[in-house]
Amino acid sequence: MINSSEISKLVKGDKINYFLLIRRAEVKVSKTNKKFLSMDLGDQSGAISTNLWEEYEQIFDQFIVGKVVKVAGTIEEYQGSPQLRIETIRLTTDSELVTPKDFLPHSLRNLDEMKSELDSFINSIENTYLNQLVKNLFSGERFEKFIDAPAGKTIHHSYIHGLLEHTLEIAKICDLMGKIHPEINRDLLISGALLHDFAKIEELLFESSFEYSDSGKLVGHIVLCALLVEKEIEMIEAFPHELKNLLVHLILSHQGKLEFASPVVPKTLEAIILYQADELSAKSNAYKRILLNDNSDAKWTKYSSHISTELYKNFSNKSEQIKSTLFD
Repeated sequence: MINSSEISKLVKGDKINYFLLIRRAEVKVSKTNKKFLSMDLGDQSGAISTNLWEEYEQIFDQFIVGKVVKVAGTIEEYQGSPQLRIETIRLTTDSELVTPKDFLPHSLRNLDEMKSELDSFINSIENTYLNQLVKNLFSGERFEKFIDAPAGKTIHHSYIHGLLEHTLEIAKICDLMGKIHPEINRDLLISGALLHDFAKIEELLFESSFEYSDSGKLVGHIVLCALLVEKEIEMIEAFPHELKNLLVHLILSHQGKLEFASPVVPKTLEAIILYQADELSAKSNAYKRILLNDNSDAKWTKYSSHISTELYKNFSNKSEQIKSTLFD
């Protein structure tokens, strides 16, 4: 661990001398018309707000989101929430060997185990065209980016290796459905499961924080993925036209509804299964993380705008065990 304790576990009166990542930084104006630098500083467990009032003009153009700082101070409270009172703060140096990725949350799952599962799913695709397509895409620099990428910015699987974890969950659900309904085209469905979110490696930036890229904002991962898959298919000789259409349909329809940004709604059995598998994986993870990140003693979490409800905390014993390793 870079720090001796997680920022989310600190309480009023605690002293810190930590490396932390700048997650938000903006100049604000107080009610007395005084400018100050308002920031959120965080580690893998969460973030804490802080304000820099004196001499901020000299540093605010360097203190940008994604930079790592060494900060000393005391935890205080403001309007019932923890706030850091800064005593000293500076940017880190190269010699300190601290990178922004050290402060981003990571999947709890073992990475080598997930890579092995991914290889197994890829190798299980018997259709030679689909097998070649998936292997071509999961290679080189694109594969390395896929391994590291989160599946989302904030709501679900929003951590390093989250896209891989999310993809495997969906593939497992689809694989089970293929066993329940043998008439399903398993090769097509598994290929769609593995590729449906592949372009999130282009939609999201995740070197120092989780943000949307320009192409992510302008085009979005669904269309980016369809374009990428079609381009790759063009390099595979005699790839069947209908098979291409069915696979691209899985990608374009995987969010289920037009109002959820899908260009088309699911119109094949494989497409409706992929949509529901995607929903199950995403929603389960989002709900679980809301429960695990709620540190109060109340039986219910706070209301979450993401899911439009509060949640009943009915797995406290197990959740405490998970919390202890959530950001290791």
